[in-house]
Parts: sequence; C-alpha cells; structure tokens
Amino acid sequence: MHDKKKIKSGFIWSAIDSLGTQAIALIISLIIANILGPNVFGLVAMLTMFIAIANVFVNSGFNSALIRKIDRSEADFSTTFYFSLSVSIGCYVLLFFCAPYIAKFYQQPELTLLTRVIALTIIINTFAAIPRVKLTVNLNFKTQAKCNLIALVVSGSLALVLAYLDYGIWTLVVQQITLVLVNVLMLNLLTPWWPKQKFSNKSFKELFGFGSKLLLSALLDTIYNNVYGLIIGKQFSAIQLGLFNQADKLSSLPAMTLTGVIQKVTYPMLSAIQDETKKLDSSYLLTLQFAAFIIFPIMFGICIIAQPLVAILLGAEWQGSAELISIITMAFALYPIHAINLNMLQVKGRSDLFLKLEMIKKTIITVILIFTVPMGIKAMCVGMVISSYLAFFINTYYTGKLSSLTAYKQLSALLPIGLITVLSAFLGYMAGINVSNNILQIVIMLIVALSAYIGIMLLVQRPLLITLKNTLKI
Repeated sequence: MHDKKKIKSGFIWSAIDSLGTQAIALIISLIIANILGPNVFGLVAMLTMFIAIANVFVNSGFNSALIRKIDRSEADFSTTFYFSLSVSIGCYVLLFFCAPYIAKFYQQPELTLLTRVIALTIIINTFAAIPRVKLTVNLNFKTQAKCNLIALVVSGSLALVLAYLDYGIWTLVVQQITLVLVNVLMLNLLTPWWPKQKFSNKSFKELFGFGSKLLLSALLDTIYNNVYGLIIGKQFSAIQLGLFNQADKLSSLPAMTLTGVIQKVTYPMLSAIQDETKKLDSSYLLTLQFAAFIIFPIMFGICIIAQPLVAILLGAEWQGSAELISIITMAFALYPIHAINLNMLQVKGRSDLFLKLEMIKKTIITVILIFTVPMGIKAMCVGMVISSYLAFFINTYYTGKLSSLTAYKQLSALLPIGLITVLSAFLGYMAGINVSNNILQIVIMLIVALSAYIGIMLLVQRPLLITLKNTLKI
C-alpha cells in the first residue's frame, strides 16, 4: 500500500507532468495553427482514428492489467513487451499497405505517404510501455514528467522552425515522430529496462483474461471518440475538419488533463484498497467531488469566453471553431466523472461490465449520429452533449451495482456544484456580453464568474470545501 507522502508527491508530479506538457503543447499548437491554417490540421486529423486504433491493439489492456496486478513478475513484463512489439509491427505493416485506400477514402492523395510515415510512431512507442508501467506502479511521476517535458520542448522547437521555413504539413508529421522518439529515449535512459525472460503463456493468459475486455472497450471508445472526425473529413472538407478538430482539442484539453492527473495517481492507489469496500467508496466519492469542483468552472468558463478567446489566439481564419467550442465544453464537463466511474469497474476487476457498458453507450451515440449528421457539424456537437449526459446515468447505474455509489448518491453530491457553476457562468457571461474589446471581455467574464462561484460555494458548500482542504494536506 502506498503511503500518504508518496501519494501526495505522485499527485503533484502528475499534475506538473500533465499541466506542464499540455500548456507547452497548447502554446506550440496555437502558434503553428496560426501559421499553417485549418486545412493542414484537418489533413493530419484524418489519420488520427487509424493510428489511435492501432495503439489500442498494441496496448490490448495489458498495461492496465499490469498496474492492477499485485504480484506482477518479470515474466509478466517481458510477455507484455514481446506481445506489444509483435502487434505494433503487424499494425504498421497493415497501415503501410492500406495507406492508398485511406487516401482514396478521403480523396486526398498525399495521405498515402503521410500514413506510412506517421504510423512509425506505433512501433517506437512500444519501447516506452514497460518503463511507464513500472514508474506508474511506484507513483514515480517525476521521472515521467521530465521525459515528457524534454520530448515536448525538443519536438515543439523543431516544429516551430519547420513551420516558419514553410514545410507545411510535414511540420506536424516531424513533430509527432520526434515527440515519441525523444520520449522513448529519455524513459529508457532514466529507467533502463530490457526483457529478461522468455514469452510466458501463463502470464499471457492471465493478463489477457483481464486486458481483452478492456481491449474491446478501448477499441469501441477509440472508434467513437474519433468517428466525428472521420465523418466530418469524409462528408465535409479538410478545413471543416480542422476547425472541428481544434475546437475538440481546446474543449477536451482541460478535462482530459485533469482526469489524467487524477487517474494516474488514484488507479494504483485505489487498486491497493480494492478489498476495503467502505474506504474505497468514500475515497471515490470524494475524488468525484474534487474533480467536479475543479473542472466544472473551468469548462463553463471556456464556454462563455470561446468567441473572444479564438479571436485572440487563432485569428479570423479559425473563428468558425468558437461556437463549436462553446457547445463541446458542456459535453466534456462530465468527462472526469465518466472516467472515475469507469475506474471503479477496473479496480473491482469487472472488465466484463466495462465492456457491456461501452457497447450500450456506443449504441446510443450511433443513434444520435444518424439523426445529427444530416443537420451539420453544430448538430453533431449538440449530440455529443446529449450522449455525455446520458452516459452519466448509464455509468453510475453500473457503478451502483458494485458499490454504494448509486446514480442518486452521485447526483446528490455533484448537482449542487453543477448548478452553482451554471449560475456563476451565466452571471459572468451577462456581465461581459456587451464589451467590445476581446481581452477586456474575457477578463470581466472570468472575474465575475469566478467570484460568484467561490462566493456561492463558500455559502452553501463549506463542509465540502473543508473536507477537500483537509484531504489535500496529506
């Protein structure tokens, strides 16, 4: 079991890793976006689904299975590595020969070569998997933060140079490959590891028994997370996909970053107390409230300032993404809540329920897409919001089967924070709606919204704030 000092250190360094890398990545991305425009970003986004699906097969849920397993052995690590490397090579070969068909599907001939080059990251990434697992198990996020930040700075600097030298789309390609390559090199320098044992059928069967269901769940999740880009790229244009992709990236970044910080620290920690039911349930509920307390105001804050924010950061060429950001942020406000609930299923070892739940949610998304695609991209984004809020009730139904955290209990804990957030965001929006200067408008909206949020929380949610304060002092 991990001691409190180690948990606190893990949380701090995980936050530095996620927040630091995402902040630097965002700044670099915004500068490059201003130079290259939405069409280039749209072309690269067309390949996102294929690379993401390949990475899901390479992982196959083995990493989560290793982290969860209490008595993991060197045979487990070696078996995972051999399996992942074999699958990564197979995926690359498949993508290499399918590249012309991908290009034909989108009617973009340049995608053939782009696919074959970007897909190299799939194989390269395999050599970082086990070092990451070992560091995560030990809650050593300091080393991971160093590797990620160095890789980001090196790849980002190179990308900025190439962008200014007018290398166009190859700027993004080189950036992706350099990012992965430097990260792998740094991880293996700071945490040297090489397989010491042969492939073990026993280890494979044990890890695959848990990981296979996570594989199918992750595959469904990855496909549906990227299906919007696939449809927009096919039905509309690279420019429209670029606008949507940038909106989706800016909207999801805060939610996914915070969720990554929380999950990386709490998953190994909560796995260690998986048999202490009462303690596990109370820890999860507090984690949910902490996530909501932080992420709800951030997401709705972005929602109300989207228009002036895009005008300042990206310019007129990207203005079409502002309205999409305002819609999508409302969907991603619940992202940490979904992820934490799904974490419960993994900690409890119920990857079968995890898969069943994903299939139900994806069926709902499919129905929503059938109705919204003919109505355009904005309608598709509204559909994302609807599916996100429906997913809350589906996730909590299954969590309630394994713990005391029923849908009613979670809703009772989270709804007050949500209502306070919406009211505060509305007050902030109304305070700055008629201000013409973009910077001043953002400042007024955020100051009013944040002041209202803190003030109301202190009035009606003081016990929760005290509990969170005491917990964070561990």
